[in-house]
Amino acid sequence: MPQQPPIRSTSTPPARPDASMSLLTNVMDHSLDDGYAEATARQAAEGRAGMPRTLRAKLGLAAGLVLAAAVVTVGAAQARVTAPVVAKERQELIDRVESETSAADKAQEKVDALRDEVSERQRKALEQHGGDQGELVALLSGATEVHGPGVKLVVDDAKDTDQGGGGPRESTGFSDTGRVRDRDMQRVVNGLWQSGAEAIAINGQRLTALSAIRAAGDAILVDNRPLVPPYTVLAVGDGKRLSTAFQDSADGQYLHVLQENYSIRSSISDQDEVRLPAAPSLIVRTAQPAAAASANTGKGTS
Repeated sequence: MPQQPPIRSTSTPPARPDASMSLLTNVMDHSLDDGYAEATARQAAEGRAGMPRTLRAKLGLAAGLVLAAAVVTVGAAQARVTAPVVAKERQELIDRVESETSAADKAQEKVDALRDEVSERQRKALEQHGGDQGELVALLSGATEVHGPGVKLVVDDAKDTDQGGGGPRESTGFSDTGRVRDRDMQRVVNGLWQSGAEAIAINGQRLTALSAIRAAGDAILVDNRPLVPPYTVLAVGDGKRLSTAFQDSADGQYLHVLQENYSIRSSISDQDEVRLPAAPSLIVRTAQPAAAASANTGKGTS
C-alpha cells in the first residue's frame, strides 16, 4: 500500500509582537558590545576598575579650584605683608625729596646773599673809581635803584595761543602762535632804549648793558632768570615823549602787528613815578678802571 506524502502546512507562524522593534530590542539586550565588555573585564581583572570619568573630572576641577584659592590667598597675604614696606619706602622717598628741596632752598638763599654782597662791593668800587661821576656810572650800569617819570608797557600772550599763519615772525625759526617770544621782548626793549629810555626793568628784573634775553622752551629768560606772563616793562624817561616815540618806532609798529595778527595783548601808559630795582649782579669780565688799564697796556684784560 503506497505511503502518503507528508502534508505540509501552508500557514505561517504568528509574528512576534515586538518584531518591528528588533533594533531597539537588540540595543537593550546588548547595551555593551563585546569589545567594551572585554575591556571592562580586563580592567576589573587587573584591579584598575575605578570611579567613573565624570566623577574624576569633578574631583580634578575641585582640586584646581582649591589650588587657585590657595594661590590667591597666599598672594593677598604677601600683599598685606609688603604693603607697610611699600608705604615706608614711599614715605622715605617723600622725606628725601623734601630734604633735598629744603637744602636747595637754603643754597639758593646763600647764593642770593652772596650775590647781594658782590653787588654791594661792585657799587662801592664804581663809586670809588668813578670820582665825581660815580653816581652817574652807578646809574648807567644799573648798580643802583632809580625812580622817576616813565612808561609802563604790559605785554601778554593771546588768549588763544594756537593761532597760526604767516607774519613778521616767519624768519625767526619758531612757530607763529599767540605766545610772546624772547625775540619779541628783545625788540620791545631795544625800541624803548632807542626811544630815549634811561633805565628798564622787566617783571622787576633790571636790565643792564650786559643783560641777555633768551628762551628756554616756551619760557623767556632775562639774565638766566625765568619770567612768566604778563610781562610788565617799566622804563624811566619822559613819559609822554617816550610813549609816543616808541609807538611810532619800527619796534612799536612790530608790536602793533603782533597784536593785530596774533592777538597778543599789549598796553602802554604814562606814569608819573616808576621805581626800578638795582641789578642783582654786575659781571665784569674784561673791563678795568681807566687808571689801572693805562698803567698796563691800555687794553682790557680777561
